Amino acid sequence: MPETAGPVTELASQYVSQVTKDLEQNVKEQDRVTAEIAALQERLAALQQDHAILLNMQQALGIAASAPAAAAVVPAPRGKSGGTRRPDTKKSGPKKPAAKKPAAKKPAARKPAAKKAPAESAQAAQSTQAAQPAQPTLVELVRRYLTEQNEPRSAAEVAEALGRAYPERAVQTKVVRTTLENLVARNGAHRSKQGSSVFYTVADGPAPEPAENAEGADPAQ
Repeated sequence: MPETAGPVTELASQYVSQVTKDLEQNVKEQDRVTAEIAALQERLAALQQDHAILLNMQQALGIAASAPAAAAVVPAPRGKSGGTRRPDTKKSGPKKPAAKKPAAKKPAARKPAAKKAPAESAQAAQSTQAAQPAQPTLVELVRRYLTEQNEPRSAAEVAEALGRAYPERAVQTKVVRTTLENLVARNGAHRSKQGSSVFYTVADGPAPEPAENAEGADPAQ
């Protein structure tokens, strides 16, 4: 026990002495900072006092202080030189509209080109139409279809088949029925009934030449 108590006591005494030194340094540092603060406060008070005196002097010398302000407007000669430059800028200004005049003429030059485009497109369309071969009439298509069939066909069946083969013609059943009846009237096709349904077959021998508007009520077909 006596052996362990000795080192502990020495360590505690070291801590006590270190803490005491730190406290003394802390107090000294506080005193130093406090003295600096007091000096700064005195300096601040002196500056504030001088500032007040200077403001009073400025107010008292306000009339005389305006003279240096007027003298400070020395850039008057610069204003003259600047004035001589202003006419130059004004002279250069009117030149800009002269440069813009040619640009205003451009729309007028474009209008004839725009007018020529429809004429050229119309000529191109006419040339393409002339190059296309003549399409067969609906009478020819109906007779050709019936010739290729081995059994009678109704007007709806003929219209459906031609509509699939020629979708651009917009074949209508009513127009096909009228065309078939015209063929029957000219002995180009035969008509037979099965109950309430009517069927058509092509007639033997060459078909008569189709007359104008033989296809029925829709000449466009």
